[in-house]
Amino acid sequence: QVQLVESGGGLVQAGGSLRLSCAASGRIFSVYVMGWFRQAPGKEREFVAGISRTGGSQYYTDSVKGRFTSSRDSAKSTVYLQMNSLKPEDAAVYYCAAREAVFPGRNADEYDYWGQGTQVTVSS
Repeated sequence: QVQLVESGGGLVQAGGSLRLSCAASGRIFSVYVMGWFRQAPGKEREFVAGISRTGGSQYYTDSVKGRFTSSRDSAKSTVYLQMNSLKPEDAAVYYCAAREAVFPGRNADEYDYWGQGTQVTVSS
């Protein structure tokens, strides 16, 4: 098993930046691909970004391409989501998730472990 703890959320003005962190503990971090999801009030949880086990491949939903970057630091067992040029529509609770696989999936059902979420609020 792996435990995930997100941090870094907060309130930011439109156009601003935030960096989310997701610290993992438990099993060896390198066996997991990681995903970032978000859920706004009244909406379904949606895929935002995914990163391979080595960090060499990243995947993004179209709405965040060019603005968000996912990375991972194996020495710290931590994955990051750098969010730039934030828009009001990016506001949501952001979750990191882990699955023991080769490639990240885009469906929440594919992930076995979840963090508690961190709130991102973007003011216009």
